[in-house]
Amino acid sequence: MGKKINLTLKVWRQSGPAAGGGFETYNAPGVDTDMSFLEMLDVVNTGIERAGADPIAFDHDCREGICGSCGAVINGQAHGPDGGTTLCQLHMRRFKDGDTLVIEPFRAKAFPVVKDLAVDRSSFDRVIMAGGFISVRTGSAPEAHSVPVPKDNAEKAFDAAACIGCGACVAACPNASAMLFVSAKVSHLNLLPQGQPEKDRRAAHMVLQMDKEGFGNCSNEYQCEAACPKEISVGNIARMNRNFLWSAIKSAFSA
Repeated sequence: MGKKINLTLKVWRQSGPAAGGGFETYNAPGVDTDMSFLEMLDVVNTGIERAGADPIAFDHDCREGICGSCGAVINGQAHGPDGGTTLCQLHMRRFKDGDTLVIEPFRAKAFPVVKDLAVDRSSFDRVIMAGGFISVRTGSAPEAHSVPVPKDNAEKAFDAAACIGCGACVAACPNASAMLFVSAKVSHLNLLPQGQPEKDRRAAHMVLQMDKEGFGNCSNEYQCEAACPKEISVGNIARMNRNFLWSAIKSAFSA
């Protein structure tokens, strides 16, 4: 058991997508510092339900930092104050007795609020559907050394594939840009041999869908990389921009 701390929570409450919202204040006494942030919300919700009120809605699933379901902004920081950490892996020992925590959903036009802290991130799914796949039939798993992959490319592709699609990059960006997410999904395919045939077309289709969803433009603030729980590099954005530009050039010459 950890030490006990008392907190004040100011939580964004919104009953539905079309409803107005606002902050409501809750006391959270005797919070065990060994709890995760979501466990703390569970305890607060138990008290709210006992009082006959509607509990705070928030997204979660595995609670192991690997699925990308959870997400909220804590005192202005997506996923809270710890770098390289999802909300479900943020522990209450990070806060001090008497702290006030302002908790709100990820803010972006492309992430409409469903209820309270839960947002609709299906825009990410549509970006993936636009090109985040390879269309060749791969069949069964090939022998490990039959398709040579340069070590540097393999490592960069693996790092990009670590993206869990949580949306923290969008929430942290002053323009609500999804460039880090999209570039990670582009890079982990475009760096590998299986992704080469559709490399440029993939980047073009995913970027165009990203714009269609209403995400903002990248202005090199680097807040996305700072907020990313998997520490995805902004270098992927430069790589995707090159692929996108080359696709535009080839389209212009083939017209």
